[in-house]
Amino acid sequence: MNKHLNLLSILLVMILPVKAIGNTNEKDDYKKVLNEGIVDSLFIFGKWSKNGGLENHLKFLGVVKTNSGKVFKIVNNTLFWGISKRATNRILIFDEWNNYVGNYKIDMSEGLPTKLDFGNLIFQNSSNECDKNTVTKIDLSKGLPKKFFRKCNNNNGDFFIFESD
Repeated sequence: MNKHLNLLSILLVMILPVKAIGNTNEKDDYKKVLNEGIVDSLFIFGKWSKNGGLENHLKFLGVVKTNSGKVFKIVNNTLFWGISKRATNRILIFDEWNNYVGNYKIDMSEGLPTKLDFGNLIFQNSSNECDKNTVTKIDLSKGLPKKFFRKCNNNNGDFFIFESD
């Protein structure tokens, strides 16, 4: 588990009542989605409420095989937590045996990729702040990039960095 996720876990323990923490077990949630292997289906675990709680949204985008033969499974993740319904958005990466490899943290849920297409992670802008005709494709066939640039409009956008344990 990376240090940011550890910090989030500590923060959740301090803020949320113990009952709310039991709503979802992220590792079990990941396993269920990966074992189902249903591309583009949204799975929701737990339930957020005005009193807090965790709600985990997972969308399996698919599998990519790199030129070197490595296999990665790609999952979008939005975790809603806390009284103010904060959200943590990540692109989760797992190996072919469903072991967690790492993630890319994404600022907003609108910034998550929309699909995985022939080894390309596709980002279609949906935010009104970005050009909706601008599409970013990240080629994963050469492996997982240490960082990538997601276009918003013209040359504007954001860099995202791969994090692993």
